[in-house]
Amino acid sequence: MNKSWLLKAVIATTLLCSLLYANNSNAEQKFVKGNWDIHYIAFPSTFIKPETAKAYRVERSRYMALINISVLDNADQSAQRVSLSGSAKNLLGQTTQLEFKRVVEGPAIYYLAQLKYTNEEIFNFSIDVQHGNRTENIKFQKKFYVD
Repeated sequence: MNKSWLLKAVIATTLLCSLLYANNSNAEQKFVKGNWDIHYIAFPSTFIKPETAKAYRVERSRYMALINISVLDNADQSAQRVSLSGSAKNLLGQTTQLEFKRVVEGPAIYYLAQLKYTNEEIFNFSIDVQHGNRTENIKFQKKFYVD
């Protein structure tokens, strides 16, 4: 294999990742709530491969976002089984209830929800994470673009 080609591929991948996350002032999107690290990301569903979308029954569309939440114990980084509920409210005050589905892949557990959007639409998310009697709330904002 040509080492020059491999080096160019690594540089191009690094540049692409830098561009994708350049507008994110906080590279690691998480909240620390007691002994939980609550990781979150919201992005256009077209970012995932068609076969992945099919496997997880996720709709890929220029107008559909995917919200991914995972909860880890911050002592040992083990995935936590929790219940999630939440909503996304746009700047016009229109609220959409999010329906999360649990995905388990070996030791990893994460929760997926989908949300329809229009170009440059901004949403304020409020998500409750519950386990037993404990409930924690996270809030974040995201602007979506139609590609």
